[in-house]
Amino acid sequence: MTEDRIVAVGLLTQRDLDVLGSGFRRLFTVEEPDIFSDLLDQLDKVNVHPIGKGVAITPQAASD
Repeated sequence: MTEDRIVAVGLLTQRDLDVLGSGFRRLFTVEEPDIFSDLLDQLDKVNVHPIGKGVAITPQAASD
């Protein structure tokens, strides 16, 4: 495994970057703020339940 292998992708706010500090330098600014709106809307429709050391991801019930 190389050190440059991507292990995570995230959507961060400026506050998140401030918390991460100056050591976090590899970021790509999104110029179109609404580019991820559809993705975020779909993620809001997901339930996550802890199971042991992992999680189960299920769609929300119609009544949620």
